[in-house]
Amino acid sequence: MNAVTVGPGAELANKIARLVEERGWNQEDFARISQLNRHTVRQILHSGPKRRLRNATVSQCAEALGVTVSELRNLPLERLLPRMHGKPPADEEALKLLYERASLPDLINWLERNRERAAALRSEEIQELLEMQSPGGPLQKMGVENCVDLLERRRVLVCQVREIAGTEYLELLEQLVRLMYEKVKPQQRTERGKP
Repeated sequence: MNAVTVGPGAELANKIARLVEERGWNQEDFARISQLNRHTVRQILHSGPKRRLRNATVSQCAEALGVTVSELRNLPLERLLPRMHGKPPADEEALKLLYERASLPDLINWLERNRERAAALRSEEIQELLEMQSPGGPLQKMGVENCVDLLERRRVLVCQVREIAGTEYLELLEQLVRLMYEKVKPQQRTERGKP
C-alpha cells in the first residue's frame, strides 16, 4: 500500500498511506471513513498524487486518521504511528525515564534494538515495564519481548473496544464484557455470607 512516489505531494501521500496501513484499513475503508472519492484515495495510497494534495483533501485525511492537519503535515511518521493505536504524542520524559532506570541487561538490550517500539509505549506502560524488572520478576520469567508484546496487545485491544463502543454494537459489547468479567473477577464474598 505504501508505494514510493516522486510527485510534489509524494512525501505527504506516503505518510498518509503508511498511517492508513497502520490502521488496518483497505482502500474502500479509507474512502468511506475519509469521505473521499475512490480515485483520490487510490492515488494517495498507491501511486501518489501528480500534484500537491488540496487542503480540503489533507483535512479529510487528517480527520479520518484522528490527527490535526498540522500534525499530519509536520510531524515525522515515527511520532504519528503510536497515535494510530490510541497513544497520545510521545511522552519524552517517561521515555527518558525508561532509558535511565532500565537496569536489567535484557531490557537494556531490547531498548537498543527496538527504539521505535519503546517510543510507542505509554507512560503507564513504561512504569509497568520498569516495575517488571525486579529480581525474579516478569521480565526475567517471561522475557522482555513477551512482556512488551502483552502491553502492546492490551493497548490495541483497548483501542478496538473504544471504537466498538462508539457503534451500534455497544450493547453486544457490554454483554460480552459482562460475561467475561464474571469469569475472571475474584469471587468476592459479601459480609452477609453470600458466595
